[in-house]
Amino acid sequence: MRKLETTLDRIDRKGYGAYKDLSGSHDFDDFTLFIDRVQRDPFAPPSLVRVRTKANRFDPPLFENPVRRFAFEDFLTRCVDEAIRKVVRGNRGSGGSGRIEIQSPSQIVLPRTAMVVDGEYIEARMAVGLPARGRSVDAKAAKDMLLEELPEIVRRALSPENVDAETALRHVETVEDAESLRDLLPSLGLVAFVADGAMLPRESGASDRPLREGSIPFESPPEMRIPVELPNRGEVSGMGIPEGVTLVAGGGFHGKSTLLEAISLGVYDHVPGDGREFVVSRGDSVKIRAEDGRSVSGVDISAMIGDLPGGKDTSRFSTPNASGSTSQAANISEALEIGTSLLLVDEDTSATNFMVRDERMRELVRKEPISPFIELVKPLHRNLGVSTIIVVGGVGGYLDVADSVILMEDYAPSEATARAAEAREKFPPRASATPASAGGADVENPSHRTIRASSINLRRGKKETARGRGTDAIELGRERVDLSHLEQLAEPGQTEAIARAIGNFAAGKKDRSLREAVEEALANIERDGLGSLGDFRGNPGEMSMPRSQEIAAAMNRARSLRADSR
Repeated sequence: MRKLETTLDRIDRKGYGAYKDLSGSHDFDDFTLFIDRVQRDPFAPPSLVRVRTKANRFDPPLFENPVRRFAFEDFLTRCVDEAIRKVVRGNRGSGGSGRIEIQSPSQIVLPRTAMVVDGEYIEARMAVGLPARGRSVDAKAAKDMLLEELPEIVRRALSPENVDAETALRHVETVEDAESLRDLLPSLGLVAFVADGAMLPRESGASDRPLREGSIPFESPPEMRIPVELPNRGEVSGMGIPEGVTLVAGGGFHGKSTLLEAISLGVYDHVPGDGREFVVSRGDSVKIRAEDGRSVSGVDISAMIGDLPGGKDTSRFSTPNASGSTSQAANISEALEIGTSLLLVDEDTSATNFMVRDERMRELVRKEPISPFIELVKPLHRNLGVSTIIVVGGVGGYLDVADSVILMEDYAPSEATARAAEAREKFPPRASATPASAGGADVENPSHRTIRASSINLRRGKKETARGRGTDAIELGRERVDLSHLEQLAEPGQTEAIARAIGNFAAGKKDRSLREAVEEALANIERDGLGSLGDFRGNPGEMSMPRSQEIAAAMNRARSLRADSR
């Protein structure tokens, strides 16, 4: 600490580059400060620091297994984030001067690189905007930050005396219970579970926080309610959604899409108080939608779309500008290629001609290459074991293929499978309208593709770059890849990790199947940790764990990508 103070006194009012002299380790009473990278000027990306405590004095049961460990790391990250907001005074001087930041967590609990809990120490990784007066060193402000604010953050957030032990334990146990519940789904024959009392609505389209005022707690239909035993919480009851084809029906604004959204994010764990702590779904679930204009490379969509005009082969379909129907077909095929046991589909975000085709259009349009999705949902489950949850409000034909029907009215669900059967008897379909009703056509897994690593060009000027841009995009060299329609991406740290994983694949210059490329990236993370991903930007503390489904989806959306069928 004394060394740091002396250095700051020496470089006061010198050019901003003098901050480089702070690089290295600095000993404080209870922790060591590592200044790993110093920004070149006040307007550059902030300096990167690590704070490592000299001991881990927290109760070992908080981090005794991998699940508890990443949950406790998440909890401490939130403690540091809160302490920063309370302690740090904010911008001081030019550029980003005076800021101290840690990766800001969402409502989701994920393994992240911002915090490391080891049996011997705890390490928080932060970004610091070293203060400037114009373009010179402001030593007084830097002392305030590094010698006063930073130690206070450590004292508040990383000392057992100042962290509520009961809150920490509840956080860890909630995550452990959610993981256990998700693991139980296959043995129970379920694809999703929505706990009684869950609060599903969110504050707004721009906020993932729970809606408090006027929100109706979820209550399972008695016919679908099942009890489950969790390791910490004990018995929890809720709605179990079975394998097969499940239809979620109801009028507009009655909660259909809200339920589906909660299920789609049930692949992740949630913080206590989120309202969706025990809303879980199969970990490989994929939300499917139409995505006009996306690029597609060598994807086998022949099970859904036959030969196109001009004899274009859909077993190796490529286009820089997919239509609604071809993009939705490609999204399904790509999900099957990387692996999924549950598709989630909302009528509102689907291509109408892909979902269904009535008898009048069959009579009028004889040359139609599209096999509507209504014909595929049954064989997807029968042949491939892939279940589907579909939200519909106006396409009654799906009643003919549904194994279970949930009716949403005023945000309250009811089991309506028998009522749906009565509606089918009252209004029977014409034979030509639903050829799928007898079971549909055969469906096979799409052929796997070999991804050409050389087709992903990371060159940007003299450097190779791969970086995340919020939750909506990644940059691979000069190409910006649009991820705005990947609704199961939860936070920017995931896109950062995805960009680096794809960057590593491209830099390796070895062609692989898509699945092999993704599995290799995840195996490397499992072996070496998330922080081992390629250093294309330099900050190890800004990544969150992605799923294989989103890594593959991001790679598939690169317009430069070239893929060959095996």
